[in-house]
Amino acid sequence: MRSKGLQQKELLNTVVRTSIKIKYLLYLPKNYNSRGSSFPLIVFLHGAGERGGNLDHLKKHGIAKNLETAKKFPFVVVSPQCPEDKWWTGNVDTLKVLIDNIKSTYNIDSSRVYLTGLSMGGFGTWALAAKYPDDFAAIAPICGGGEVWLAATGRYNMPIWAFHGAKDNVIPITRSQEMVDVIKAAGGNVRFTVYPKLEHNCWEKAYKNKNLYKWFLKYKKIAKKTAEIE
Repeated sequence: MRSKGLQQKELLNTVVRTSIKIKYLLYLPKNYNSRGSSFPLIVFLHGAGERGGNLDHLKKHGIAKNLETAKKFPFVVVSPQCPEDKWWTGNVDTLKVLIDNIKSTYNIDSSRVYLTGLSMGGFGTWALAAKYPDDFAAIAPICGGGEVWLAATGRYNMPIWAFHGAKDNVIPITRSQEMVDVIKAAGGNVRFTVYPKLEHNCWEKAYKNKNLYKWFLKYKKIAKKTAEIE
């Protein structure tokens, strides 16, 4: 019998099952083979304007746009679509389930999973990498921002390349700068590219930078640590 007026020690032990539903675009390289060598994976998170139920909207910007005309791209790419009126920062667990499903379904090198996103997707990149830091070999958040207190904890144990336009009037460059500064102070591996003349849409230039993809491929995640490939 429970006593009234007193705090009692209790335990909830139950199983909660959740239904996961998310749309996404999937790109497989022309030389993809389900039985041959495994492929690196890029997870691309779009911005707020591409939310909803029409996957063609994802092709307006970023990697999903570039893949429409790319002749050769050496990565498997998954571009999920955030539901209307939702935010990537509130859907990191759904993204985790999707990524795990892609890795188990396709011929993916789990040590070479890379994460990037623009604007809202930049915020999502910071958030997803903070919660699941051992899943990604490297990340590239573009014109986004994150939780500075998380950056100070050393959770970002992967190489980071952040991008931002100096004249961004939508998301101030300080949102990226403060994350970079705190991660550097914590001893993290982070670089920051600032485009002095660009505003919010700096992702067009960032994603056309071939060095970004070469930089991704330099890194592998091994036993919760990132190793640079010789």
